[in-house]
Amino acid sequence: MARAPKLPQIDTEERFLAQVAWAYHVEGLTQEKVAEKLGATRLRVNKALAEARARGLVRITFNTAFAACAELEAALRARWGLKQAYVAPAPMDPRDVQMITGAALGNLLSEVLADPKVRLFGMSWGGTLNIATRFVAAMNRPDLEVISVMGGLTRGSDLNSFEITTRLADLLGAQHSYFTAPLYAGSRESRDTIMQLDVFREVLEKLRSVDALAMAAGDISKASLLMRDGLPGDVTMEELRALGAVGDVLGVVIDAEGQPIPHPINERVIGIGLEDLGPIPNVILAAGGPHKVPVVRAILKRGVVNTLVTDEATARTLLERG
Repeated sequence: MARAPKLPQIDTEERFLAQVAWAYHVEGLTQEKVAEKLGATRLRVNKALAEARARGLVRITFNTAFAACAELEAALRARWGLKQAYVAPAPMDPRDVQMITGAALGNLLSEVLADPKVRLFGMSWGGTLNIATRFVAAMNRPDLEVISVMGGLTRGSDLNSFEITTRLADLLGAQHSYFTAPLYAGSRESRDTIMQLDVFREVLEKLRSVDALAMAAGDISKASLLMRDGLPGDVTMEELRALGAVGDVLGVVIDAEGQPIPHPINERVIGIGLEDLGPIPNVILAAGGPHKVPVVRAILKRGVVNTLVTDEATARTLLERG
């Protein structure tokens, strides 16, 4: 039997979302007026606006110095020796911390990536960075290359380095390249063998020469993408905690002082190390929420972060002594 020809299909749901978003954000109609115009209920319009933002159909940027918490930002810069801090206002629902932190990162990246001096940009992976791609302003940067700085997960995920790198590059009209390796090798010996291959040595040198890099941090719990989906099968969270682990950055599991814990997992990481971050002009760390405070504090202690993106409550806790 002959196969039916593939014809272009109209996504009626997305079309409706676009109509609602346009009428509300561009035409300036109230939700009630949008509902009247489109023959829908106000409840459906309200849900459509939320869905349009969640899908990234609507990207919101703030062109005002008062959009973030300026006093906390100044205090963070002084306390941790940062070049820049971006503090997002506390959300009404604490469960939305990752969303508002990701939105803040997206707005910041819109500024960073508009700079023509940034020609090579490194991107790690995780939920916060995934959200950030929904809020980055579209632009035309064919001279820019976005490169993933971490090995990928073996499980498919829209939080993986490959998907996030591709999404960001498409949004910017930029080139992109992957670090095509798993995050962890099976052993230290196999990791050393892989890292000595010419193709990987060249990629690692490229990663070390990025003009700016955005990364996230994970804690030691199932809330962390790495702990949930990325740990090798022979490693448990319990043994990492027993050695003083507070979280990970770029796949390296660290203690409260920002030092890699004495566990074989850190000898199996395929990628750049924490010592490689020092020469990079702008290392951006984005993380928020009370569960992230210990790992964020630990990373800041290393002095390798230039820009911190976080939420108001986390910022206040990071400014506490002790």
